[in-house]
Amino acid sequence: MTATPATEAPAQSEPPTSSDAYEPTDRTVPTRSRDRARYDRETVHSILDQAYICHLGFVRDGAPVVLPTLFGRVGEALYIHGSTGSRPLLAAGKADPGLPVCVTVTHVDGLVLARSAFHHSLNYRSVVVHGTAYQVTDEEECRVALDALVDHVVPGRSADSRPANAKELAATAVIRLDLTEVSAKIRTGGPNDDAEDMGLPYWAGVVPVAPAYGTPVPAADLAPGTATPDYLAAL
Repeated sequence: MTATPATEAPAQSEPPTSSDAYEPTDRTVPTRSRDRARYDRETVHSILDQAYICHLGFVRDGAPVVLPTLFGRVGEALYIHGSTGSRPLLAAGKADPGLPVCVTVTHVDGLVLARSAFHHSLNYRSVVVHGTAYQVTDEEECRVALDALVDHVVPGRSADSRPANAKELAATAVIRLDLTEVSAKIRTGGPNDDAEDMGLPYWAGVVPVAPAYGTPVPAADLAPGTATPDYLAAL
């Protein structure tokens, strides 16, 4: 994994210690429902770490493109991987000073059913990250990033599987997006019906939504006697 100095990711810096929150910017302050915005790192990291899929947005040939993909967080950086032939990863490696992107994640926590159609909503937690993605060219950072991607899906899994070999590393590209321009947005609570609608004969309230995990199903060719790992039972 090599690249010219112009395409290499800048050296990763330590996360800021002077503040527990990200600084709001014009792009991270919502135009509506500003009271739902959050900028503290604890909230942002929690929302990111509990999501399996992010949506990576960028511009290709003058048109917007949004791709769903796995990701992993290490400190103040998000890592996204793909084939070395992946268009956004190629663009991140060729562009100078990188590839402008927008990354989002969303959790749906409840269906908010109001008496009026207009006030139906969702309870949710979301994060939006703006910035420039860079291709990771340092082999050790690539390994750290790939471990983070595996552990993001199932914590502890990277230590319980074979690490990528040289051939697999050569076929894999990784980009890094530093968490600098970041915001979270959260909605909780019940429906916000108008006072004149309170007496209408329609059910109103919240239907909770939560992920559910089934019993792990072993591979058909799993070696006899291989126990289900504790980290899977913990799910």
